[in-house]
Amino acid sequence: MLSIEPQVFDLLVFLVGNRDRVVSKNDLLASVWGGRIVSESTLFSRINAARHAIGDSGDRQRLIRTTIGKGIRFIGAVRQQAGAEPVTPTAAPPLSIVVLPFANLSNDPDLESLVDGISDDLTTDLSRIPGSFVIARNTAFIYKGQSVDVKQLGCELGVRYVLEGSVRWAGDRARVNLQLTDAESGAHLWADRFDTDRAGLPAAQDEIIGRLARTLNIKLMELASHRIEQETAHKSTPNDLLIRGLATFYRSGSEATLQEALRLFEQALELDPASIPARVAVAHALCVNIAWGWSHSVQHDKARVEGLLLPAIERDANNVRARMALGLLRRLQNRLEESRVEWETAIALQPYNAHASLELGLTLIYLGQPGAGIPPIQKAARLGPYDSSTPAAFSALAHAHLLLGEIEPAIEFARKARARKPAVYIPHMLLAAALALHAELDEAAAALVEGIRLRPQFYSLARLRAYTTWGNSRYRALREKTVDLGLRRAGMPET
Repeated sequence: MLSIEPQVFDLLVFLVGNRDRVVSKNDLLASVWGGRIVSESTLFSRINAARHAIGDSGDRQRLIRTTIGKGIRFIGAVRQQAGAEPVTPTAAPPLSIVVLPFANLSNDPDLESLVDGISDDLTTDLSRIPGSFVIARNTAFIYKGQSVDVKQLGCELGVRYVLEGSVRWAGDRARVNLQLTDAESGAHLWADRFDTDRAGLPAAQDEIIGRLARTLNIKLMELASHRIEQETAHKSTPNDLLIRGLATFYRSGSEATLQEALRLFEQALELDPASIPARVAVAHALCVNIAWGWSHSVQHDKARVEGLLLPAIERDANNVRARMALGLLRRLQNRLEESRVEWETAIALQPYNAHASLELGLTLIYLGQPGAGIPPIQKAARLGPYDSSTPAAFSALAHAHLLLGEIEPAIEFARKARARKPAVYIPHMLLAAALALHAELDEAAAALVEGIRLRPQFYSLARLRAYTTWGNSRYRALREKTVDLGLRRAGMPET
């Protein structure tokens, strides 16, 4: 018996039923996904899975043929069996959601563009999550201003989650409230609130959307991963593995959790070697593994990442996650200008991406431009004030100020980073250097001891330099006069 995912089966049925013509992407979205927005990567993944299920591939195209610029067509011979049972409706995908139009509770025209903008941008951003199914804006806006029964809505649209929100004035501040609801049970899963002042409202829109999108991405991934683990009694599908891997990746703060995420990504890729989301996920995890000094085969891993990413970007040039992974790879290869271009491309595609802003700032630091790196890092901290990457932003700010010789703010940000992530060695090292330059040698020495305890392999300046192979000559000159000098004064040996 052939076992395939519901959407893959529906796609095959549609292709076979329309084998007399080329089927466009819009045809597939309208008929197979019921008008839901589906990311390019998800669409490619399902087409590849359909090919794999019937013994075809993207290279052979014996049964499903791609016509560039037009779509795909089933070209195999078909024998229809009389009396076959009709196809029954399938369960909603694990990562399916509708973003209902946000309500303007103050009936203020000044807020109307904000509520519509939040709904639109969240819909677009959530559709970029690998494996996601998001109801299209035009469909969702049918429900604008209506009171809806969430459980009924979930049945009508075939989604598991419903996001609702509102905006109103609270004095001189605009208050954004939102809640995520389980469409099957009607239970509230998560709620949050964001405020901004009236004067800063236009500038704050990207910040509000960025914070909402990042928080929602992580929350939805956690919920979908938990649901898959609870409901999956059979062998996991590539999409199940990918979602579980991403949920693990987002909470990654240790070598063990990153390795678990990478293991799940590798399993997804093994099951579906042509999957763009799986290729990008493996590549990104390998890059992070290298960046944190956990890889035992750095050159091999870099070469593998290159081989995974370039074909993926060739097929989907607007894949933000692929651009970010390539940006990180180029920095690890010390191809810093190319890295900068990739981060800027990711930000152009997704302006409120906190992680891309942080990484752009870091790349500018390694280009020897710490002053230019501070604004995008500050933006990252604003976009994700409670984000798991915020300690990294504080560390990056400490690094930038230290390179500029601005010792007091460097100490302040290093302390903030250490308070948020005490088990990470970097804030301790930066704090040690900054305190030593500030002539606070006892505390500097204690910070250095803790940093080396957390990462014993970095017991000397020579070992630290051997690990940090990226950075141009201007950066290295600044580092020698500040970070390295401070570490020496704190007691770090040369070799």
